[in-house]
Amino acid sequence: METIKLKHKLNDLKSGKIKAVDNVKYFLERIEKENKKINAILHINENAIKEAEEVDRKIKEGKAGKLAGLVIAVKSCINVTGLIANCASKTLENYEATFDADVVKKIKQEDAIIIGMTNMDEFACGISGETSAFGHTVNPAAHERVPGGSSSGSAASVAAGFCDLALGTDTGGSIRNPASHTGIVGIKPSYGRVSRYGLIDLSMSLDQIGPFSKDVYGAALLLEVISGKSRNDPTTFDKEVPKYSHFEDYEKLKEIKIGMSSDFEKLCKNKEIYNLVENAANLIAEKLNSKIHNVNLEYADLAVQSYYPIVYVEFFSGTRKLDGRKYGKKIEEHCGEEVLRRILGGKIISQAEFHGTYYRKALAAKKLITEDFNKAFKQVDVLICPVTPELPHKLGDKIDPKDAYAFDALTIPANLAGVCSGVINVGQIDGVPVGMQIICNSFNEKLMFDIMKIFEDLKLE
Repeated sequence: METIKLKHKLNDLKSGKIKAVDNVKYFLERIEKENKKINAILHINENAIKEAEEVDRKIKEGKAGKLAGLVIAVKSCINVTGLIANCASKTLENYEATFDADVVKKIKQEDAIIIGMTNMDEFACGISGETSAFGHTVNPAAHERVPGGSSSGSAASVAAGFCDLALGTDTGGSIRNPASHTGIVGIKPSYGRVSRYGLIDLSMSLDQIGPFSKDVYGAALLLEVISGKSRNDPTTFDKEVPKYSHFEDYEKLKEIKIGMSSDFEKLCKNKEIYNLVENAANLIAEKLNSKIHNVNLEYADLAVQSYYPIVYVEFFSGTRKLDGRKYGKKIEEHCGEEVLRRILGGKIISQAEFHGTYYRKALAAKKLITEDFNKAFKQVDVLICPVTPELPHKLGDKIDPKDAYAFDALTIPANLAGVCSGVINVGQIDGVPVGMQIICNSFNEKLMFDIMKIFEDLKLE
């Protein structure tokens, strides 16, 4: 089964059994053959084979890094020198990055090869992968449905077998939502765990870059590489980065306290989804000789209302540099409907006569949600909940913006609280993948991965 073989593949690459060049060529052939149907990759790295040749040389000399020979796709809002970072917008259609984001530098230092830039909702404004100026992305796991967004192309690239791993960004669920819909693993790290330097962000106080993988090992290894304090990003913390990819034996994790919340249950409209997740949580609890505790998250229902004023204001502020003088074209004249909605909303909220009316109240609610999680993690070690309240909609369905915004009700709280959250596939409903969130306290990604790995192993038994 391909999902369990990444560690073995990496060992084969490092031993020379598989050549990095052959790995790149394999994915390039798949992209050439399948990408027209999926529309996950917007731009190919024309130097990928040449870079793989250099990695093969380093492997032969015994000087290769942790990711030697693995192929990675990067969301088009993360700068990679010489590649197009257009945020899937006509505004930056031909913008060629002149530097590497911190996460990209780290990946290159560990000898992975970046194969190309992925499709996304325009400027990360969207929940479905349909707002890209270059056409929607198709869900490889359910072709008639959306793959989720905004990191649609990165998730679809992993799910479709266009790369080994991918990078996305998560503001309110933009990694976890598509990971759930495409049946793969996706991670939103704690705020400040990963440098945002080189990211064209949606919301500076919420965004985090994180990994996609077909298995827990791959996601853990990639997060291990990209984590750490950066001199370029003052929001990063000087915290030890554990060996996420070295999992604890489940015996050492026995009797940890697992929480679920009836407050999250109320937000999950599709009860089949909740039942799948609840059954999985019970399996984990049984394996760890633990019980499920109900945790009170009384302000969880304020998440969506708190999130969007913050995003609108910070996105409006961040886009003021896109005035057509230095970077690309003037955004208001070339962006899509959802981007314009957020710009105009942010402008209105930011006007002097509304000072303190919406944005500061949203920040106050954000603080309440953070306190909710602080209390919760004094009672339990890990929280388990669904990723989305419903299944992904069908491509082309007209969705009211209010309904679209509510779709992130179960993922937004982790961003507002700054805690870490990982998604792993828990099953299917009507042939559509469904994910489960494993949420742990800030900078406790190690426990999050250990619990995810336990469930992955349970699925194989």
